[in-house]
Amino acid sequence: MKTKSTSIYLGLVFVMFLWGLTFVFYKFAFESFKPISVLMMRLVVSVAFIYLAAKLLNKLQKVKREDYKYLLLMAFFEPFLYFLGESFGLLYVSSTLASVMIATIPLIVPIGAFFIFAERLTRLNIFGLFVSTLGVIAVVLAVDAEWGATLKGILLMFLAVLAASAYTLLAKKVSSSYNGFTITIWQNFFGIFMFLPIFLIYDFKDLLNTNPTTNSIYAVLYLAIFGSSVTFIIFTRAVRELGAAKANIFANLIPVFTAIASFFLLKEEMPLLKLLGIGIVLIGLILSQLKSIKKVSKSKTIPENIPI
Repeated sequence: MKTKSTSIYLGLVFVMFLWGLTFVFYKFAFESFKPISVLMMRLVVSVAFIYLAAKLLNKLQKVKREDYKYLLLMAFFEPFLYFLGESFGLLYVSSTLASVMIATIPLIVPIGAFFIFAERLTRLNIFGLFVSTLGVIAVVLAVDAEWGATLKGILLMFLAVLAASAYTLLAKKVSSSYNGFTITIWQNFFGIFMFLPIFLIYDFKDLLNTNPTTNSIYAVLYLAIFGSSVTFIIFTRAVRELGAAKANIFANLIPVFTAIASFFLLKEEMPLLKLLGIGIVLIGLILSQLKSIKKVSKSKTIPENIPI
């Protein structure tokens, strides 16, 4: 059991490392492609990759008709609403404010998890969560101290925050019946059709005339295989095993890994405030995981026989 828990925690750290790198690879992808084009290619390649992997590993499950609505709703929240809110929100708010708003997701998820799934964090968990969030703010402030924003931008970023939070809570529910391969392939499949009208209207002609660089192509492949496939498969299992609240706290590692990757790959500076923030994030994360989530009702526990 202890080995199983260790593998879940290591898996979550690996997921946040991969998601942290996506922000770096986005810069390479945007050298040749527009944002919606990147999202479309990312989802199409992801669906193909997961289908092949699931077939080889015999992991693709049959979905009950009544459960398609939950998978459709998951896709609506993420990737659709989340990426629209984040991408267009960044046009109207500074990167600092956007990063700080995204960092509130681990603060919101425990509230929903408490009312929906009766998950309860201990006081030490809550303290660690807030400490970790302060560390994220320190990392962000070390990069960009601009706080410019419009009401439209704030609302769009808030939409992204709510969408990501709702997605995590839905993942908790759906993961009690299906494995990560099945959930991820369907959410990305539905996501393709949600983005398709926007892609055809705004980006399709430009994509046809694009002469992409090698770096951009590799970046899209990374975003598809790791950013939209491997990560979500592992994350949904972690949400099932740890709960939505504790699993989502690990999202505070994303800016840490982004900062480290930017230092090595993009030659960005690593000032003292950023190093201090990274240390605070790690301390807070450890505190947030020291004790298990208590259950208000044992009848709401998740079955343990769902395949990975």
